[in-house]
Amino acid sequence: MAGVSEHVVVMGVSGTGKTTVGRLLAERLGAVFVEGDDLHPAANVERMRAGIPLTDENRTPWLEAVRDAMSGTSTVVACSALRRRYRDVLRTAEGRVRFVHLVVAPDELARRLEQRTDHFMPATLLASQLATLEPLESDEDGVDVPVAATIEATADAVMTALAAR
Repeated sequence: MAGVSEHVVVMGVSGTGKTTVGRLLAERLGAVFVEGDDLHPAANVERMRAGIPLTDENRTPWLEAVRDAMSGTSTVVACSALRRRYRDVLRTAEGRVRFVHLVVAPDELARRLEQRTDHFMPATLLASQLATLEPLESDEDGVDVPVAATIEATADAVMTALAAR
């Protein structure tokens, strides 16, 4: 990712593997990894811990912080980016911004979230996230990638999909 900054936003609902896949992609691409969840204001984290979905008003400062973290160097960012308008904010980062939507079946997502103990997002918010998710549109610079059996296979599929676009 030399020259102009390029950014890959690994997006999707909670439990898709955004962080794990994103870290591996950053390593492969020689980019800086940015964990979008780390940029949430404390009030957002507390809302989610309490099982209260975020509103657009809650998300705006967070999305702006994520966008601002995508400056000066190429990045791979783990960020839900569920709605087009959220992606529009991220797209204003300097350089090319590409989206990778990790696709996982809802029953598998529920299973993953039930097993996860180290994250503030409760499984009870999965339905609201799935309801909020707006698929990438044809004019957006992005790809949908089904999550494979291994993280390495998923990263391979992402690299192939990005290269083909």
